[in-house]
Amino acid sequence: MIDETQPATAVAQLAPAVKAFEAKLPSGYRIAVAGAVEESAKSQGPIISVMPLMLFIMATILMIQLQSFSRLILVFAVAPLAVIGVVAALLPSGAPMGFVAILGILALIGILIRNSVILIDQIETLRLEGHDPWRAVVEATEHRMRPIMLTAAAASLALIPIAHEIFWGPMAYAMMGGIVVGTVLTLLFLPALYVAWFRIKEPIPQPDVEVNDIVPEDTMISAASA
Repeated sequence: MIDETQPATAVAQLAPAVKAFEAKLPSGYRIAVAGAVEESAKSQGPIISVMPLMLFIMATILMIQLQSFSRLILVFAVAPLAVIGVVAALLPSGAPMGFVAILGILALIGILIRNSVILIDQIETLRLEGHDPWRAVVEATEHRMRPIMLTAAAASLALIPIAHEIFWGPMAYAMMGGIVVGTVLTLLFLPALYVAWFRIKEPIPQPDVEVNDIVPEDTMISAASA
């Protein structure tokens, strides 16, 4: 019976039985996994091997841009949470978490980091202009909300035509789900994390002083002379 079980899942489920059978084989004999699972592993190998260098270069460029380890950590903290959107999109669609989906996640990380850098840079610019830190966070989020949301909507809609393709479908679903959730996290979670990280507190509003409460200067002089 053919179902939606992926080859990697079937291999993982059969691994204990295959390992037990392999232990009974004569010396010099072994069982190797081939087919789609082997080809997928060959494709993912080069990507995994280059990822440390990719992360190092990315961190170096962001450090030059942000000039702060704290802000660098804030930017990287948002990207992994977008996996929530990836899973939420792949599960209902039934798309496998394979090679092309991983490529989509890597591209998604770049999109979310870019949005996070834009938002944090706007906050820092407002603070340098003399704005209160709390107001700087609020105004930067409000100012960047529309561009970030429009960019996310355009990127998600552009992936719809390939979402039903057998090969590119998993990448499209992974990116669409990640972009939607990642955009929400960038606009809600990142400002909250920034406020908590730098211990920024909302300023206490000062009570308005009414005109009637102000004592005229000549009245004060008359009272003093009396």
